[in-house]
Amino acid sequence: MKLIPDYAGARVDPSPNHGERVGVDAPDMIILHYTGMPDHGQALSWLKNIESQVSSHYFVWPDGRIVQMVPEVRRAWHAGKSVWAGETDINSRSIGIEIANAGHPGGLPAFPEEQIAAVIGLCRDLIERWRIAPERVLGHSDVAPRRKVDPGENFPWERLHREGIGHWVEPGPIRSGRYFQRGEAGQPIEALQGMLALYGYGVEITGDFCDRTEGVVEAFQRHFRPERVDGIADMSTIDTLHRLLAALPRFQGSDEG
Repeated sequence: MKLIPDYAGARVDPSPNHGERVGVDAPDMIILHYTGMPDHGQALSWLKNIESQVSSHYFVWPDGRIVQMVPEVRRAWHAGKSVWAGETDINSRSIGIEIANAGHPGGLPAFPEEQIAAVIGLCRDLIERWRIAPERVLGHSDVAPRRKVDPGENFPWERLHREGIGHWVEPGPIRSGRYFQRGEAGQPIEALQGMLALYGYGVEITGDFCDRTEGVVEAFQRHFRPERVDGIADMSTIDTLHRLLAALPRFQGSDEG
């Protein structure tokens, strides 16, 4: 049976790597990736190779062409071991978009304007059709800290937000002052972990600034405070996180934050 694209701007090039969504009627997340390979054609071929056991719903070329590999109603295999807001089967809940870019292995090349415009158009359509909340448009690094770093600190999250996609506040300025880092412990660390977990990150509230906590802070910075990604929870990082939480619809009109 011929696959008809769910997005009018896409052409179909199917991957065999997909299955049934589990426990959900519809996706409620978008996960953005970079391919991390210098050869974009090879990256697309890998996502269609049955031996790879990976796929995504969409692939966006640098020139803005969009390929759909998996029907949106199906579960593509793009997020791997991941967690968000206590949910561990992110593949079942999400639409995966692979953006052709060599990423960190290739020195973090810029994303061309044509490509970002195509990603914006696709995301807008997905958000409208599936009613996806801004705070559930995320990077692979958000749902798999430490293990994944894509789409990287050069990805223009602020630009997407200006176009009505994703959650964002202006990052707090980097300045001197108190900071928290790996090896520290106590109530301030517990409060930091609590805020990160409340936003959605997969971190245990232990009061110990462990390797996992450092990785989650790095992931947060990579998305929301990309000027400096070092895993150190400085006042800029904490202020940005605090204001993001306060801006969430579930906290509007409450005394929290």
